[in-house]
Amino acid sequence: MPDFKYEIEKKLFGVCSYIGSKMGIKTHRVRLYFIYTSCLTLGSPLILYLIAAFWLNIRKYTRERKNSFLEL
Repeated sequence: MPDFKYEIEKKLFGVCSYIGSKMGIKTHRVRLYFIYTSCLTLGSPLILYLIAAFWLNIRKYTRERKNSFLEL
């Protein structure tokens, strides 16, 4: 079951897990903080979450492209 949970979390944008791993905080804590701040500020962190998700996807694709270019 933990493997399934990890795969689902990885497939979804992975913003909370990325932030948690960089800051050394457990992922569920980051999610709780995100939920609390979203409730307190009427959802404005959702915009930051979507920007971070977009940025992480762009970063992933550029790294994959760079690696495939170096293999040639």
